[in-house]
Amino acid sequence: MNAVISLHGAPVRSIVEERAPRPPVIGRIRPGIKVLTSAARNDERAVTLYNEMLAAGESFEKIGEEIERRCKLRNALAPRNVPYFTCRRSDFTNPDVADEILRLYGEDRGEGVKLYRFPVVFAFNDWMDNIPNEMATWGTNGRKFFSGYGEDGTRFCRLYVKPERDPRAQRAQRNFGPRHITLRRDESIPDGVCNPERCPQYQARQCNLSARFMFAIPEIKGLGLMELPTNSIYVLQKAYSAMQTVVLMRGRLTGTRFWISKREFEITRINENGDAVRQAQLLTVLDADIDISALLDGADDHPPAPAPALAADAAMLLEGAGGPATDNVLSFGLAADEWQRLARQDVVDVVESGQQADPMAGAPETLDDKLDRMSDLLRRLGLSVESRKEAFRRFAHTTYGNGWTRRVEDVDGMNARLVAALEDPASLEREIEAAVRDAAAFP
Repeated sequence: MNAVISLHGAPVRSIVEERAPRPPVIGRIRPGIKVLTSAARNDERAVTLYNEMLAAGESFEKIGEEIERRCKLRNALAPRNVPYFTCRRSDFTNPDVADEILRLYGEDRGEGVKLYRFPVVFAFNDWMDNIPNEMATWGTNGRKFFSGYGEDGTRFCRLYVKPERDPRAQRAQRNFGPRHITLRRDESIPDGVCNPERCPQYQARQCNLSARFMFAIPEIKGLGLMELPTNSIYVLQKAYSAMQTVVLMRGRLTGTRFWISKREFEITRINENGDAVRQAQLLTVLDADIDISALLDGADDHPPAPAPALAADAAMLLEGAGGPATDNVLSFGLAADEWQRLARQDVVDVVESGQQADPMAGAPETLDDKLDRMSDLLRRLGLSVESRKEAFRRFAHTTYGNGWTRRVEDVDGMNARLVAALEDPASLEREIEAAVRDAAAFP
């Protein structure tokens, strides 16, 4: 029998270590508020109960439950987006933490002290650990269906296995450990693949994106993280772009102070008639507390060369001496104003290169943009110095052949490889060394 191995590579010593560790959550900040529906506003008892419980700092869940219990009104509350975040005592294990957050970062803009903007730091360098997300259908007893990815990248629809009934005990068999999960297979989803277009739950608006920011707030004490939920794909895309921009700058997410706030954008949605309409919407956004220009200036050991020299140097590096020169000027080290443009538009997309990161962000990334991003990756990996250029050129030529810098798919592939090398530079070094050896053996 094989031993159970923990995530750290060592045999487990306890039942607790068999399970994946989860950071404790000590509080929740909400992206908006809930208000009485038009039907509930006609009930004086519901209005009075809502106002009293709201003033007492009760959660919206409890307010809704009490209105349903006392007034016999179901679904009496509806969500409303507002310019501030909700930070209530009832949403924290230590209610005083909510008061401290408002004391440090709250602002009075005419409606009392509200939380409009606050700093956060993330605990992990993988953006998915900081913003876990899935497609999920929620019921009264928790998740009913939820998405997950297979090893080949296919998104599947999953559900919990119903426990078997123990014939001797006349009850459901007890599970040892977490609940078992299986693929959903029914008439709607026969192959288990998550396909929203043919999913009845998604079409009925029962299945939606479920995501949450996991973070700590500076100067707020507590053994755990806080969370901020969201179900907006626009928020998720913008947060992903902001995080990947910081990774490109610094190589990691931890140690960077971000700011969470709200900003109004025009988004495109499809109405009930299938027409695309534009509407203004407040979205949660991330800003990083980074001086980009100072970071870039400090990273360069030598003053930048004139643009013509950089263009020729890039052509020699990527295509080789005597090869066809690229029409794109590839400079080793982006200008500060170029990085600020990328950060403002949120179009830096590291992994899914070539795809438009956000419908609001403007045009998709061009070949020039991809090459600009590659130049910065090369600089950060130390491949733009004179002693390394020829080795990288041989590696690129061996991998993609002549003229690869004019082919979008090859540039995307190289950018993805360079991004991966930020976490594991040794593997790229081995590949480059192998390419150099092969070139020497077969000139």
